[in-house]
Amino acid sequence: MSRVQIVEAARSWIGTPYRHQASVKQVGTDCLGLIRGIWRDVYGEEPESVPAYTPDWAEALKQDTLLDAARRHLKEIPISAAQPGDVFLFRMGLGHPAKHCAVVSGADRIIHAYWGKAVCETRLVPWWQRRIAAAFAFPEPGFTSSARPCDRG
Repeated sequence: MSRVQIVEAARSWIGTPYRHQASVKQVGTDCLGLIRGIWRDVYGEEPESVPAYTPDWAEALKQDTLLDAARRHLKEIPISAAQPGDVFLFRMGLGHPAKHCAVVSGADRIIHAYWGKAVCETRLVPWWQRRIAAAFAFPEPGFTSSARPCDRG
């Protein structure tokens, strides 16, 4: 799938209300649910099950669970090389684990879902820029994830 198609898939989620742990277009999603939904649009079945998580999971666990998962399924790239269709992970507090994700949609623009908002396309303002922890590209078609597919039965 091309970067343009990834951005189009992300834009198709705009207006979906924020719902913690959800990933259903126009019904509800959180930031991870948005990336999961785009993955389903691009690749089909999700590569692994997402365990239940609380809103403060990153702070409580003090582990980079989201960053580790991104490294299993996406291709890490230099932050400066990110282009539309790539994914940014953010640290909401300096020194904290990465907890938020967004799709780069243009020069200084991102599409994301965050608490209290619907999925929206916003400017990548300095507040967000300072919090970028990593950047990733969606893998090329035919990609084989390092995790087992989810059990659906």
